[in-house]
Amino acid sequence: MNILVVGGGGREHAIIKKLKENPQVGTIYALPGNGGMASDAVCVNIGAKDLEAITAFAKDPSNAVDYAVVAPDDPLVLGCVDALESIGIPCFGPRANAAIIEGSKVFSKNLMKKYGIPTAAYEVFDDMGAALSYLETAPIPTVIKADGLALGKGVIIAQTREEAKEAVVSMMQEHVFGKSGDHIVIEEFLEGPEVSVLSFTDGKTVVPMISSMDHKRAGDNDTGLNTGGMGTVAPNPYYTDAVAKECMERIFLPTMRAMNAEGRTFKGCLYFGLMITKDGPKVIEYNCRFGDPETQVVLPLLETDLLTVMQAVTNERLSEIDVKFSDKHACCVIMASEGYPVKYEKGFELTIPGDIADHVYVAGAAIKEGRLVTNGGRVLGCTAVAESLPQAIEDAYKLVDRVHFDNAFFRHDIGQRALKAFA
Repeated sequence: MNILVVGGGGREHAIIKKLKENPQVGTIYALPGNGGMASDAVCVNIGAKDLEAITAFAKDPSNAVDYAVVAPDDPLVLGCVDALESIGIPCFGPRANAAIIEGSKVFSKNLMKKYGIPTAAYEVFDDMGAALSYLETAPIPTVIKADGLALGKGVIIAQTREEAKEAVVSMMQEHVFGKSGDHIVIEEFLEGPEVSVLSFTDGKTVVPMISSMDHKRAGDNDTGLNTGGMGTVAPNPYYTDAVAKECMERIFLPTMRAMNAEGRTFKGCLYFGLMITKDGPKVIEYNCRFGDPETQVVLPLLETDLLTVMQAVTNERLSEIDVKFSDKHACCVIMASEGYPVKYEKGFELTIPGDIADHVYVAGAAIKEGRLVTNGGRVLGCTAVAESLPQAIEDAYKLVDRVHFDNAFFRHDIGQRALKAFA
């Protein structure tokens, strides 16, 4: 069975490594993939947003594609699943009308309001003057969000009124996030531990995966700029059985039913970004796909065959699968290029010892003149699985010590926030 995976980052590398565990899987094509995953998949230089080229590749008989996994947000929102299904390729991932749950924050906030799903109080603006006027009396700190996709960077937490106004001007007048900032959401600042919960859903059944904790800030002790994620641990100790039960009843199932009621049945991986507030869990954001780098700690703990689960989602038979996760712990430390997420150099030789390659998920690398070199801000993630969280953290940093490229930087405190939950 040949599989096409759309995307080229660490998340896709983790998905590909997991799919390879199934003996029925033959060739895996990564479009575009990257140089660091070339030993696990056939990388094809087709961009993840080039739907015409993707569908042409998929329907070429010589490639014999049997199944597709569309992993990133952009192609999902653009309708990559719709395009592949239209030529007869079964897919894992939501269609465009369901991917809007991430593609438009205005849509998702209004959905939660309409169906009573707990989230932060908010207002929506498409006029900059009205937004600035609202900020004159809005509670501070506050959160400013660009409506559309912005590479995970379209959210600004403003600590002062001035910062809030600058954020609005940058989005709506200076268009720092392009058209994504034409509409914005200004919402209540929530406090509490953050939890990421990825879930499989076929529109009838929701199966939450093991919880995780992301580390968004670039620097140690949660300092510096927001990034796409500098590391993760799983499970998240703040996500107790009681919290999980409340989330299923008040958030997960209601969201699935709300999307069905709107005629936007969601099939794929629905990501819930949650805040455990003093008033209970609330939704910070939805994503329409596997998170990155959450996937790099969640999938290594998945004991059930991933392809079997994905096909059950596609065929709306998820209730028939017993999805199991290990009771171990996982830690992923991201190694990035110095200067990320703003300005950084690329092209440094990247060395990953062969005996640890199974534990390394490559995000930004290329092969040039036969050598593996860095080719992105987040270069790779080192993931360790162990019986305890302290051991998983220690083992992940041992992996980091064995990977080398000039200009490398990483946080030294991944998982420390989670360990405090046990103190």
